[in-house]
Amino acid sequence: MFIRNERSVKEFIQYYPVVSTIVIIHIAIWFLYDVLPIGIMDRLYSLGVGYHYEIHNGEYWRFITPIILHGGTMHMLFNSFSLVLFGPALEKMLGKFKFILAYLGAGTLANIATFFINPSNAFAHVGASGAIFGLFGIYVFMVVFRKQLIDAGSAHIIKVILIIGLIMTFIRPGINIYAHVLGFAAGFLIAPLVLGNARPYYPGQYQRRYEDDGEIHFDPNRWKKRRSFRRGKINPLWVIIVVLVVIGLLNYLL
Repeated sequence: MFIRNERSVKEFIQYYPVVSTIVIIHIAIWFLYDVLPIGIMDRLYSLGVGYHYEIHNGEYWRFITPIILHGGTMHMLFNSFSLVLFGPALEKMLGKFKFILAYLGAGTLANIATFFINPSNAFAHVGASGAIFGLFGIYVFMVVFRKQLIDAGSAHIIKVILIIGLIMTFIRPGINIYAHVLGFAAGFLIAPLVLGNARPYYPGQYQRRYEDDGEIHFDPNRWKKRRSFRRGKINPLWVIIVVLVVIGLLNYLL
């Protein structure tokens, strides 16, 4: 479920438009706010941060807007990478609308619960972590109650990643513990509502295929494909993923 075998970024966007749109929004806001500071972005960013003081004053949109904001480059990269890795399977299994509902629903419920558990006026937060842990909550629900939707290998990966994620939640400084734990709980609770008509997902099942009609066909690009492989043509999507992983590892090690 989590092996990405799309041949290009364009193909990934075509197959998973919701995940792609969310990641593009992450990158666009990060670029305009952190890389290419534009005056108006400071104000817009400030309007989106989950400031509990402002929520107390009635600015309830701040329960939702922190999901698309991040506190720096590494924060944005890790959340975007996690979404690229774990979002596509659920987007196909749930469909676009239910995936958006589950993603934003888990993140919003995590932010609301955080507000009531820690109502301090000084508390502020940004990031998609609650929504992403909500996806983990849905996967764990499948592992426990809907085993037919997830293969054993993917179930094992989810368990390992979840354990590592929760450990890092409590030992790394500067992490919104409430968002991680409450996002996971929200996803687990939302799961039965969105998994009603879900079907198992297998990598590659949505990619283009030639139908076998029993006749012999000639593929004019056959030799070009072989030459490309011999020249070591690299899938740009994998380059992006590898770069994100390397940057992430360096961030933890240095």
